[in-house]
Amino acid sequence: MRFLTGHGRYVDDLPFDDLTHMFILRSPHAHAALSAIDTTLAAKQPGVLAVLTGADQAAAGIAPMQPYVRENFRNGEPFNYQPHPPLASGDVRYMGQPVVLIVARTYAQARDAAELIGIDYDPLPAVTTVEAALADEANVVVRWNVGDAMATESAFAAAAHVTKVSLHNHRVVTNSMEPRGGVGYHNANDGGYTLHVSSQSLHMARDCIAETLGVPSEQVRVIAPDVGGGFGLKNSAYGEHVLMLWAARATGCPVKWINDRSAGFTSDHQARDHTAEAELALDADGRFLGLRISSWANLGAYLVGSAGRVCTDQYASLPGTVYSIPHVHLTIGGVATNTVPIGVTRGPGFAESVNIMERLIDRAARELNIDRAGLRRRNLIAPDAIPFTSITGTRVDSGQFSATLDAAMTLTKGFDERRQETEARGLLRGLGFACHIKATGGAPEEKVELTFGDDDTVTLTTGTQSIGQGHETTFPQIISDLLGVPFEQIRYRHGDTGLISKGGGHGSSRATYMGGTAMFLAIEKIIEKGKPFAAQALEAAEADIAFADGAFHVAGTDRAIDILTVARIARESGARSEDGGLGLDTPQEFEREFMTFPNGCHVAEVEIDPDTGKTTVVRYSAVDDYGKIINPMVASGQIHGAIAQGIGQALLEHAVYDDASGQLVSGSFMDYAMPRADDMPAFDVTFNGTPCTTNPLGVKGCGEAGAIAGFPAIANAISDALAPFDVHGFDGPATPERVWRVIQQARET
Repeated sequence: MRFLTGHGRYVDDLPFDDLTHMFILRSPHAHAALSAIDTTLAAKQPGVLAVLTGADQAAAGIAPMQPYVRENFRNGEPFNYQPHPPLASGDVRYMGQPVVLIVARTYAQARDAAELIGIDYDPLPAVTTVEAALADEANVVVRWNVGDAMATESAFAAAAHVTKVSLHNHRVVTNSMEPRGGVGYHNANDGGYTLHVSSQSLHMARDCIAETLGVPSEQVRVIAPDVGGGFGLKNSAYGEHVLMLWAARATGCPVKWINDRSAGFTSDHQARDHTAEAELALDADGRFLGLRISSWANLGAYLVGSAGRVCTDQYASLPGTVYSIPHVHLTIGGVATNTVPIGVTRGPGFAESVNIMERLIDRAARELNIDRAGLRRRNLIAPDAIPFTSITGTRVDSGQFSATLDAAMTLTKGFDERRQETEARGLLRGLGFACHIKATGGAPEEKVELTFGDDDTVTLTTGTQSIGQGHETTFPQIISDLLGVPFEQIRYRHGDTGLISKGGGHGSSRATYMGGTAMFLAIEKIIEKGKPFAAQALEAAEADIAFADGAFHVAGTDRAIDILTVARIARESGARSEDGGLGLDTPQEFEREFMTFPNGCHVAEVEIDPDTGKTTVVRYSAVDDYGKIINPMVASGQIHGAIAQGIGQALLEHAVYDDASGQLVSGSFMDYAMPRADDMPAFDVTFNGTPCTTNPLGVKGCGEAGAIAGFPAIANAISDALAPFDVHGFDGPATPERVWRVIQQARET
């Protein structure tokens, strides 16, 4: 409600005394040597407190930033990556890289001073694509293989049919509604740092920032107020986080920095940019025999955050997605280029693998003249084969893939009639669908604390945080359900590394699974802690005490005492448990062994105007398995948002670089199209859940499916609509110009 009434509190809303402002001067070149920087005039301008460069950075002991993931999760081989200084030192490696920071009393003063800085750049050749990067072995960050190459080769040799596709899962800019930003503060008395920031994984960011500053993690506190969208973009620490704290130390004042939208295009971590050559081997009955993929990820100028895990562990976790494929061999690589670093956005790694699989199957069905749904149904992992372990060792505990596909196909009823009506209007209509699956769970550890207040409230403190997913609703619901405390008496605290010692943040749709499981385990302990106090109050043997509906009961009687009264008695006793909690207060850590695996099938229908190439998504349906749903309305909201991102990538969004200069051509909303409400049809969302067996709540992550399945479902629908022109698909978004061009080319041949 507070968001609807304008009472959200974001970084830009926070008040501070003696606040100063930081402006970042960024490189206009994608690749260049820094030969000289002259800050003399800028430093003399009114209101300017500091002008800092890469040379000052080294003298101040600021180290290069390290990625969170530094080696291949699958084989332990270290990645080959360049040092990533918060301010460029020696050279610049992408357009938008920070070169100089200016701190002044006002933002305008800092920006004006930046115009007086003289920088001599010696431009160098820029590399923007995988193909260009592979010309120099030094650009290869990772290269590896997984699967049995010989067995897969034998499967292809025995195949009755082989289908091949070449795909580019094109680069996108996430563009969260709230730009990145923060306010940094340094305490000269104790040497501690505090950073108020728009971020979604605070404890990991804290550790990275502390490492870069050269101080223990305990000296850095990271606090996030309300966050206006993350989607993976705000999952990692950025150089600007370090720069704010360094600048605060240098000036003795709080330092504020808010990224503007133009700078966001050239400094926010981008996503996707994955090429693949894929082959699917089938027998005479249409059974899948083997899958062979050679793929490369364009990782950008620096290896950041968890990007190295995306092209190794996540992409390779379920290469066959929900299908039974006996033999798989993957050749996987990642390269550095002179482009903005690649981070993560919804469905990283899994979106790429699902896109490959679903596009391959559609192509195979057309080549063999087999019903597309029938070909999928023939090869889906059977119910009696679940749980199953993928060819690369990932264990999937639950799912009913065939039933979900069947449910999705019922939503296509009447398509032939709709196609005829569309054609009568001179348009083309296509139907596409995509089955999806993703491992969710993210960072393997989580912590919560449950404490009981004097005012009969229960306070939940979590190491994961809410960034718009509705945890303020769902987390208290879980506690109210398990503990029997009224919803309105539950308080929720999050977004502050000073409140709780560890946490995995929010990423990979992990919060309800990881935080919820930790809550469940904490409540189990609370009930056990409460039994002796309840027994004493009820003058009964502890063995006769049971807990239900928010109260301790004496078995076989109507005598009971509620949990909040017992908590008061326990607190007043002064007793502390082995975990250090006073009374019933309980901290709880949880380390997962398994991920959860949301899955489903999404169906899209498109209309195309062959004279203009304009493509419109006119129907979109989703049948998804998210396990047990805590709050269907909250889950539906997450699904809608992810579908919007999937539609955006399929039809509109594309980060385009000039190959010669490395300039980002689509560097503003004038050139980069974001989806709007009128680009969306009404969504038909259905749940077909199977409880997850690896956590006590039975939940699965629900935040990413639409961004995974939306792109291939719509791409397959477009290929279906263009089938009369013998067009099998194309790379990039289906903009009117691109669709019109392939239609014209088909008409000319």
